[in-house]
This record gives sequence, C-alpha cells and structure tokens, in this order.
Amino acid sequence: SSKSISNRLLLIRALAKKSFEIFNLSYSNDTKDLVKILKSESNVFDVGNAGTTMRFLTSYLANKPGDWILTGSERMKHRPIGILVNALNELGVKIEYLEKEGFPPIKIYGTNLKGGNIEISGSISSQFISSLLLIAPTLPNGLNIKLKSKIVSKPYIDMTLNLMRNFGIKSKWEDDHIIIRKQNYRAKDFIVEADWSSASYWYEMAAIADIADIKLYGLKKNSIQGDSIITELFEKIGIKTSFISGGVHLIKVPTPLIKQFEYDFSNNPDITQTMAVTLSALNIPFSLLGLESLIIKETNRIQALKNELLKTGCNLLVTNDSISKFKNNNIDTNCTITWNFNTCGDHRMALSFTPLAMLNKIIVDDVNVVKKSYPGFWEDIQKIGFDIQEIK
Repeated sequence: SSKSISNRLLLIRALAKKSFEIFNLSYSNDTKDLVKILKSESNVFDVGNAGTTMRFLTSYLANKPGDWILTGSERMKHRPIGILVNALNELGVKIEYLEKEGFPPIKIYGTNLKGGNIEISGSISSQFISSLLLIAPTLPNGLNIKLKSKIVSKPYIDMTLNLMRNFGIKSKWEDDHIIIRKQNYRAKDFIVEADWSSASYWYEMAAIADIADIKLYGLKKNSIQGDSIITELFEKIGIKTSFISGGVHLIKVPTPLIKQFEYDFSNNPDITQTMAVTLSALNIPFSLLGLESLIIKETNRIQALKNELLKTGCNLLVTNDSISKFKNNNIDTNCTITWNFNTCGDHRMALSFTPLAMLNKIIVDDVNVVKKSYPGFWEDIQKIGFDIQEIK
C-alpha cells in the first residue's frame, strides 16, 4: 500500500480531535517508524533515513508545546531542512540547528502557533509545503502560503490537499497562493490504495521480459498518486495496462522500439530510476529531465545511476538535473561477469536494478534497504521465478 498516503494519514489522524481507523496501512519501515514516533512519550526522535517523516514532524512538533529534538541518519544530516525552518520561524517558532546550519539535527521549541502569511520555495522539496499544509487548519489564523519559484513534485502537494479534503478541510489554490483557514479535521475511516511507485518495478520487469502477463491488485485508475503516470510512460515501450476489478492487468504487446524517449520528471522523481534502468535494458536512447531534486534524496540518485549502470557497460551523460543515454551506448547483454550493484543505502536503487537479473547474474549489496518502502519485494519476485541466494 502507498507509503506517501499512509504517512499523510498518520499526521492527519494525529491532528484530528478524534481518532479513526486506517485500513491497509503501509508496512514499510518509514511508516512503521512514524507510527512509533507519534505514540512515543520521548522528546528525542530519530527518523533514520525517512525524509517525509523529518519534514512532516518538523511542522507538527513546532505547533506542539515542548522542547523536541529531531535527528536522523548520516545521510539525513546532509538533506536540507532550512527552507522549512525559515518558514516556521516566520510563524514565530524557535528552531536551532544542532550541527550544521540548514540541516538536521534540529531542536524545536514547540509552541501554539497562530498561523498567518508565509513564503516558501517549492524548488527543493514539495514535502516542505505538504508539512505546512497539514498543520494549517489547526492554526487559529490558518495559513496563506505564497509559493516561490518552480514547484517540484506538485502531484504530492495535490495528494496532500486531496486527503485533507477527504477529512473535511477546504483549501483554495490560486496562482502562487494556497489558502487554508481554521477548520477541524473530521474523523472517518480510510482504506489506503496500493502503491504505484512499487508497481513501477513490475512494469519494468514486464518491459524487460520477452513475454509478460501480470495482474497487480489494489491499484486504482483515478489514483491520487502522481506515479500512476507509469501506465502512460510504459505504454510507449510496449506495456499495455487494462484496469480490471480490483487492480490492473499488464500485457507486453509487440511494438516497434521508439527511437528516443524524453520526459520531464519534475512531478514524478521517484520513478526516474525505474525508467532509466528499463530504457537502458531495452537499449532505447533517452533524455530524462527535471531531476534536480534527486541530488538530495537517500543518495545522489543521478550520480548513483551513472555509477551503477556503468558496471553494465552503459555510460550515461549526466548533469545536475538530467540524465541522457545515446544510441550506441548500450548494456552489454553478452556479459559473463556478475554485475555487483551498490544500492548506496537507497531502496529505489535496489528495487530498480534488481530486474536486470533477467539479463545477467547480479549481486545487490544490501537486501534490507527495500524495507524502507517495499518490505515484501524479495518474496514477491521469488514467486515469479527469481532465484535469490544470500551471500554469507
């Protein structure tokens, strides 16, 4: 089930005056850890490598009287939080950096925020904006958020507002302003839909396979997840999606290989790795744009993609916001050397590179990293015939 939806619902439930049931809650480590933190009586919270949790809790704790410390993994300490902290400072809360200016760990002197007008950049992470939106209706003066510069991952902001609307919260988004007045979340039970980001790896396997006929259950046609765009992207490379009762049916259909694939992933950064590896496996030249947010993810995903695909013989051209592959720069499918992939502590590196085992023997250096978003991945792919052996 969707980690993104689950984590937003947990915050909404914590902010609502009355509890409610969340069915089909994600069993990812990120979601499990957020559940524990929201139940904890401690004032020091270690979010590990969970960026969403770090950002959502920053606003949540800023509006909760008390002194709070938020920390995380070494990588988390290199992922910026300054834009959100500055916005919260405007609202009157004091937040200190305990190590490096602009980065976790942070100490939050929580108070009863009043709300009002703030400005925030949307160019680094949409999670900063979602974090503020979630607490907005609980503030006496609500929030009038002015968005500055280009907005990355806009569908995730839409998802936040959509879920809030489901719990009775009205909002107005006009031009570069989002306005939410003081309101109460209305408690109601909710069923979390399946995760389109996780489904993308099954689309990848279908594309790499000679023949594919797969049914995935729990995925919705009119999804609030931006990553449902994979149905359109994979159709370009021969994977037909049919919506059936309770899910989707994927079939690989004979189709001429496209000469060039180009797409701006500003709104869908989490499926960049899936597409880059799939297109490389199919030897399709590509230009993937709008990738500036990938640099501050669990790893620098742009550089990680270049480094790991190079091991297969495919040399990508990368910049700070793009990845390209040219016509004669292909994966060596006749390779007899095992491809040894470094996941770089990033679940999406492990998930997106594993389907290359359909072309050659591979080693993945960290099997546990997938627990961040898709804990059952290894068991699921074994069911369709992947031979997985643990190296002692």
